[in-house]
Amino acid sequence: MDIRIAQQHDWPQIWEILREAFATEATYVYSANISEEEAQKLWMDRTKATYVVRQDNVVLGTYYIKENQPDLGAHICNCGYITSTKAQGRGVGKFMCAHSLEVAKEMGFLAMQYNLVVSNNERAVHLWKKFGFEIIGTIPQAFHFKRQQFVDAYIMYKKL
Repeated sequence: MDIRIAQQHDWPQIWEILREAFATEATYVYSANISEEEAQKLWMDRTKATYVVRQDNVVLGTYYIKENQPDLGAHICNCGYITSTKAQGRGVGKFMCAHSLEVAKEMGFLAMQYNLVVSNNERAVHLWKKFGFEIIGTIPQAFHFKRQQFVDAYIMYKKL
């Protein structure tokens, strides 16, 4: 596996991964009906950087890094990660998290914060904790899981 800055020609594969993840309505707040244009703005344009993990020219996962807040809150970053369903369980998420922590330090961020980690996304919660993230808050019923039930979400934080 290798990781690099996403390029425009990666977009079709990134879009497929995003569509697949958003369609589950299980981990991200974005609707299954998000347009490709809006998804591209969200994932590629409104970020400080977007990366892809590839193997044999196939995108296995993608993440973005950006300021969590503007101006006086811009010293803390936020990341979003998605692994292709075909690549889950192969260490792609771990690879992206480790890379993002290094990139964040290089960019001068002092901490990383995840604003909405769905509480029943046990794989993600476990992985983030392995990397030293702490749950610093719980937002009651913050996520409409599969549009069937409301579940809590965590705010997770790590000082860099």
